[in-house]
Amino acid sequence: MSAQLLGAFASIVTFVFVFSLLRRGILREKYAVLWLLFSGAALFFSVFPAALLWVSTRLNVAEPVNLLFFATLVMLILVAIQLSYELSRHEARIRRLAEEVALLNEQLNEERFPRDSD
Repeated sequence: MSAQLLGAFASIVTFVFVFSLLRRGILREKYAVLWLLFSGAALFFSVFPAALLWVSTRLNVAEPVNLLFFATLVMLILVAIQLSYELSRHEARIRRLAEEVALLNEQLNEERFPRDSD
């Protein structure tokens, strides 16, 4: 199997997998965008390898495969940053919700068991 066919096959499988996760509601759109863009670009460059050579020569990259490695690294860093951002947001929301629940529990306990005012 040639590298072009293998690249095209992997790109299509990735695209179909991410799209099926989207359809079933397992993966949200904001997380899937980078994966779909990356698999689309990978499919394009595996079908038209001359385009990758053209881009790499325009960017003065010695080997087209180096450009692929760099693009993959950038994509993975973007995904890691996106996930870190979402994790931080969710941690803050969970903390705020826990504080609100604690305050509501305290109010409920005060209503059920009022303290004697001596």
